[in-house]
Amino acid sequence: MKIAVIDIETTGFLNQGGLIVEIGIVGLDLNTGEVTREFDALVKEPGFDESHARHPFGWIFQNSDLAFEDVLAARPLDELLPEIQAVVDRFSAGATAYNKQFDFGFLRSRGLKIKDLPCIMLEACPVVNLPPAWKGGKAKWPKVEEAWEFFFPDTPYVEAHRALDDAEHEALIAHRLFELGRFPL
Repeated sequence: MKIAVIDIETTGFLNQGGLIVEIGIVGLDLNTGEVTREFDALVKEPGFDESHARHPFGWIFQNSDLAFEDVLAARPLDELLPEIQAVVDRFSAGATAYNKQFDFGFLRSRGLKIKDLPCIMLEACPVVNLPPAWKGGKAKWPKVEEAWEFFFPDTPYVEAHRALDDAEHEALIAHRLFELGRFPL
């Protein structure tokens, strides 16, 4: 009962030309809640340049301790894809992410093949049950920090916006959902 939880950091949205700058993958044993670090790397994609350090692409550099210069020195994503695929393939039960559509959209567009499980964020939505964003709407999708606060109210957490740290915390949210019978396999 081990699954992969993946998190990526990007310079923006896929449909706006954003690029992946960091990938973190953890393993989660759904029976025990044990989280293991499986992959953590900064990556540089073709076309990454100074324009990705400022609006509309620079959000990640202003909201984390990730430095633009660190990404400039990172290994090319193309070189790391076989290693990333091998990590994902070790988890025959599959993989998930918080806001899976965002992360997996990027990764699949780069050629990664993923056996996907339900999205952690979407499974948490009816449990966390935040007020709708508009009158008559459904419950608001919880941010990672909102879900964390709901499931772990006595353990403070400020999202680092770094892939491995985020994946570790998202895995613990997935485990709590699994314990509640709210994370179907």
